[in-house]
Amino acid sequence: MKQIIIYASLHGAAKRYAERLAQITGIEARNFKEVKDIAQFERIIYVGAIYAGGVMGLKKMAQGFRAGQEVIIATVGMTDPTDPVFVSNIRGAIRQLVSADICNDDRIFHLRGAIDYAKLGLGHRILMRLMYSQAIKTPDDKLTAESKAIKETYGQAIDFVNFDTLKPVLETL
Repeated sequence: MKQIIIYASLHGAAKRYAERLAQITGIEARNFKEVKDIAQFERIIYVGAIYAGGVMGLKKMAQGFRAGQEVIIATVGMTDPTDPVFVSNIRGAIRQLVSADICNDDRIFHLRGAIDYAKLGLGHRILMRLMYSQAIKTPDDKLTAESKAIKETYGQAIDFVNFDTLKPVLETL
């Protein structure tokens, strides 16, 4: 079976997860910007950072998915991946791009990532500041999981990467 691990990383956590998967499985891991023809692969493991309510690079990749391919998606973000509202929202965003016959919900996983505010570019820093400003004005009981994560981690270097959380992905393979 011809397989590939494709990653789209914003702060490096998705790349780290993809490289660890590659190390364990022997499947090549490549940045989504380097992969031109995904139709040749029978199995695609896509590890993508969550950014602006979607999965980075997935729209571009999904255009090349074809019937009969096995696609596994692992999202990587700062939000608690056990939060049901978060899971519903991100899966909804994935469903707009990838049909259930290509990747059903049993093949979508959510992993925690990392961020270092000191290393963010100006545009991303401004966006995060706006989101933080909104979060601190919102009562705690009205915050979304994403807003809680921003409020709790703003301005810090945080690393939630845990390779043990790859176990369900590996079991699917």
